[in-house]
Parts: sequence; C-alpha cells; structure tokens
Amino acid sequence: MQLSGAVKADTKYLWFETKKVREYIRITDDVESFVKDSGINEGFVLVSAMHITAGVYVNDWESGLIKDIDTWLEKLAPEDPNYQHHHTGETNGDAHLKRILINHQVTIPITAGKLDLGPWEQIFYAEFDGQRRKRVILKALGIS
Repeated sequence: MQLSGAVKADTKYLWFETKKVREYIRITDDVESFVKDSGINEGFVLVSAMHITAGVYVNDWESGLIKDIDTWLEKLAPEDPNYQHHHTGETNGDAHLKRILINHQVTIPITAGKLDLGPWEQIFYAEFDGQRRKRVILKALGIS
C-alpha cells in the first residue's frame, strides 16, 4: 500500500483526579475519540502518563486480571516506609517503582482512522499515588 499526503499531528490532554491512591482506569474510548477527531487515517498515537507515579498499559479489560496486576505490582514494589526516597520527606517510593514496572507510555497504530488493537486489548491509565490532579498526553501523528 502506498501512502501519500502531508503528515499531520494532533495533541490532547486527559486529566485525572482519582478517588483512591491506586486505580486502573480504562481510557480506550477516550483515545479512540481523539483519533477520530484528529482526522488521522494512518499513523500512530502515543499515550503517555505525564507524572512520575502513574503509567499507561495495554491489556485485557477483565476485573480479575486487573486485581492480579495490582497484586503483582504490590508484591514487586510493596508499600514500605524504608525506601531511600522517603528520606527526602516523600512517602510514595513504591508508586515510583510501580510506574517503572507498568511503564509510562504506549504507542498504538492507527489504521483506516481507528485504533488497531488486538481483539481483547484495551488501554489503561494506572494511578499509583492518586487523589490529586494528573494528566495523560495523547499525541497522534500520521496522514489523513
């Protein structure tokens, strides 16, 4: 397939203020809506958490799996008052480590104007130090 046309870019921010310290929020519909509004037909969309204690990931939208992910992260990076980071007056060392494990961004292909996800794939915002205002950047790049 040969593609032609000018490359275009679009940007949007999603804002979150979670009710709990740790939450997993499905944002697939928000990203799909942004891609549709961008007018980009072929390209990519970057979804990136813009805070050091939050992440973005792609996986199945199933409540048991989300609980498993949370349990796994807590096992690998448990809440613990002995983190060196806490010597600076902070109390969220585990949140920083969880963010590294989940990662801070994903890039999703756009094909024929839509997210090109697998049949069970969904996009999630993962909050590890919530109850305050944070954002995610959506950056689409491609051709119309």
